[in-house]
Amino acid sequence: MDEPQHRPKLTLATKVTIVRIMGVPVFIALLVYYLIGLHNGEDIWLERMLALVVFSAVAVTDALDGYLARSRNEVTDLGRMLDPIADKALLLSGLILLTRPSLPALAPHIPVWFTTLVISRDVVLILGSFLVHELAGNVTVRPRISGKLATFVQMATIIWVLIGGAERQFNWFVGVAALLTAISWVQYVVDGARQLAHVQHGAQPK
Repeated sequence: MDEPQHRPKLTLATKVTIVRIMGVPVFIALLVYYLIGLHNGEDIWLERMLALVVFSAVAVTDALDGYLARSRNEVTDLGRMLDPIADKALLLSGLILLTRPSLPALAPHIPVWFTTLVISRDVVLILGSFLVHELAGNVTVRPRISGKLATFVQMATIIWVLIGGAERQFNWFVGVAALLTAISWVQYVVDGARQLAHVQHGAQPK
């Protein structure tokens, strides 16, 4: 009998994901120091550009860890858990820190309504997943192209703020990101409702 193949407990893809997670507090620290300086009337360009570089590196390497996991046949439960944590931590920290309507020197800045929309969607998805798990015993989350596109445009919006891009193009970024976020929100809610309806239908006596 062949001996079972032992996979490494910490794969290369998972190591990349961990490095990405470690990059999030670095990005937060750089951006917080930049915003403090901006509040005090000092626009420290270096801190803003370093925050941009770290944010972009963490965002771009999202594709790298996924590619490594698939190409090396090293998809693990740990990797599946850590990857969305890295994405959400980076995205939400950027959105929250760059929502500064009281800081006119930060232009453009993320609108409050947009940050509220993104956070509300994530909260509803988490609560909905918990509800489906409790009632159905299993949660099936189908990745949606609208969700992936929404994440991409949301990150592009943050990058546009960090580079100090033009307001007109920024409004387009925000509008498209908001539309995709709302569409993905509705699709995930419909998926959850269908799973619950399927369970309830199956529980009915024939």
